[in-house]
Amino acid sequence: VQLQASGGGLVQVGGSLRLSCAASGRTSTSYAMAWFRQAPGKEREFVAGIDWRSDSTLYADSVKGRFIISRDNDKKTVYLQMNSPSPEDTALYYCALKITGWVTEEASRYSYWGRGTQVTVSS
Repeated sequence: VQLQASGGGLVQVGGSLRLSCAASGRTSTSYAMAWFRQAPGKEREFVAGIDWRSDSTLYADSVKGRFIISRDNDKKTVYLQMNSPSPEDTALYYCALKITGWVTEEASRYSYWGRGTQVTVSS
């Protein structure tokens, strides 16, 4: 399985940005995908995740109400719509795929990771 993330860039406070992550290769019919991020000097943290079977979602408290995760089954792509970003959202964003089970915040449960895409929010 390969994951290709895109859509990062520079965005101003109050703007919006949409990240995409396309999965290719052999995937099962039941899996979950998620976004994590890592800012300089900080540990990687969970941002949002979505379960492919149920479409249930999970968000970190820090982005709840601002970010929206969604998916496109046909394209095997997950999106992260970032609304009203703040400078604290500046980080390298990674997408990850979990081949079994439900969406979770635990990074260790995800088997596949894409290269990060940089998001920089300017004030």
